[in-house]
Amino acid sequence: MTAVAAPPPARLLTRRVLAWTAWDWGSASFNAVITTFVFTVYLTSDAFTGLTEGEPGFQAAKAALSSGLGWGIAVAGVLVALLAPVLGKRADATGHRRVPMAIATAVVVAAMFAMFAVTPVPSAFWFGVALVGLGTIAYEIGAVNYNSMLLSISTPRSIGRVSAFGWASGYVGGIVLLIVLYATLIPKGPELLGDLTADGLGIRICALVCAVWFLVFGLPVILAIPDDPGRGGAAAGILATYRQLFHDIAELGRQDGNLLRFLLASAVFRDGLTGVFTFGAVIASTVFGFTFGEVLIFAVAANLVAGVSTLISGRFDDRFGPKPVILTSLIGLVITGTGVFLFRDGGTAAFWVGGLLLCLFVGPAQTSSRSLLGRLSPPERAGELFGLYATTGRAASFIAPAAFAIFTTVTHDQGFGILGIVLVLAIGLVLILPIRGATSPAEGAGSALEGADHP
Repeated sequence: MTAVAAPPPARLLTRRVLAWTAWDWGSASFNAVITTFVFTVYLTSDAFTGLTEGEPGFQAAKAALSSGLGWGIAVAGVLVALLAPVLGKRADATGHRRVPMAIATAVVVAAMFAMFAVTPVPSAFWFGVALVGLGTIAYEIGAVNYNSMLLSISTPRSIGRVSAFGWASGYVGGIVLLIVLYATLIPKGPELLGDLTADGLGIRICALVCAVWFLVFGLPVILAIPDDPGRGGAAAGILATYRQLFHDIAELGRQDGNLLRFLLASAVFRDGLTGVFTFGAVIASTVFGFTFGEVLIFAVAANLVAGVSTLISGRFDDRFGPKPVILTSLIGLVITGTGVFLFRDGGTAAFWVGGLLLCLFVGPAQTSSRSLLGRLSPPERAGELFGLYATTGRAASFIAPAAFAIFTTVTHDQGFGILGIVLVLAIGLVLILPIRGATSPAEGAGSALEGADHP
């Protein structure tokens, strides 16, 4: 009998995949620069206290800045939790994803443009917080439609690699942008454009650059990936959509408890993953003695390590399934995070080693979580389920910050805050253990991606 040759694998980097990943690349301007390493650090800097170090009330004022920023992001998270699944469900009903993505991207860009007006005075603090919150809401809503597009540009055998390629593009985009900003605009960097520290001018120009960056790289996905006419229909009213949503959640629990449990488990460990990056800069500077410039250099290295490991993990995802990747990553994070805590008196060298090891595991866990949801989701409910994915993540977004704050408050030592984040990751690891996930590309992915093709 003559053996029949297997068909050649579909080309991975198609025009639509590249257009899709460009949005991840562009969004790094908001995620890496605005909310993680630059603008939020600027908002909580000494200048916004109106006091100088050593004056009475200075430490309390600094704490109030961090608290205010936290509350602002928490309010944004609540609004995302309320809006994301409903807007995702309406997108499923109409098949229209490009217009909502365009609007969300435009709002993020506008918020970053407006950040130029945030001068380093106490009266501008809440305006800056409001802009960060607005950008967060718009970004998360745009990401619901962006993530649900993954099903239309990948196949059961490529979804892991496509998801990883997009996530890695975000890390690489962050690296490129951070290097450019560090060399030109960030205080204490090479300052190739001169001293721009007066009135926070360098940081404020960074926000303008970020706005243009996202505007340029956010356009391809909107132009290149068409809406799905096969799902076109009329969207119900807002209240009717909410009623249907609650009914569908209850139905999901009855019909597919595994999927609902995954959404809850992933919310916990994804919040722990976010905590690693959110508090990484704070821990590096306050516990391990990093300067602001050193934090930016570490940020570039962290994005590089996370990007490479994420890209490699996509192949393991497609070969062995996403759950083994998630489990391996979470175990690595718990072990490494504990090591960072134990060596918290080791200075900058200790954090360079431990921090980069943490980054090695963060990206693979994030992208395989998205891949696993894609494999488990029926295509006609992709937007709704990715909306719930955002909602559960935002609903749990207080866990890692609260754990960090509790451990720090009780011990009066921010080094112990590391244990709070490790605890959240460990709980997420325990919760994901009983979840049934696809162990191969064909298992568990058929319902979500059956018939999907590479355009």
